[in-house]
Amino acid sequence: MDEALERSAKPGFQLKGWHVLAGFVAAFSVIIGVNIFMATQAVRTFPGLEVKNSYVASQQFDTRRVAQEALGWTIWADEQDGMVHLKITDADGTPVRARELHAVVGRATIASEDISPAFAWNGSFYEAPLELADGNWNIRMTAIAEDGTEFGQRVVLHVIR
Repeated sequence: MDEALERSAKPGFQLKGWHVLAGFVAAFSVIIGVNIFMATQAVRTFPGLEVKNSYVASQQFDTRRVAQEALGWTIWADEQDGMVHLKITDADGTPVRARELHAVVGRATIASEDISPAFAWNGSFYEAPLELADGNWNIRMTAIAEDGTEFGQRVVLHVIR
């Protein structure tokens, strides 16, 4: 019996102060490392400001919106055989050729992949040669109507092969 009592009295693993310190340091190192990684990615992929002064831009928003809605334009985009098509129609469904058209095609979150293709009018719609990978793309377009009204819209383009 003395032998059994002696074996049970021998200590097994004992939690010491340095074990607790190592656990805290390891846990907080992981947390801080993930935070630094996420902050770096956020700053690296930030596309920049849309406008210099959002308050000034907001003062003209309703005026621009009403003028744009008065045009009655509908925008539709697709991609087929390496060509991106951008179709603008008026309220009657008639194709519209804008006085000027500028568009940027890119991913929603990565500005480094943005492309400004040269869209050309083919008599019915605008088109540009552009090979897009599968996924969601945004076309941020600005068109100037014949009467000088500026029309801006973001068109979502889903490419599925």
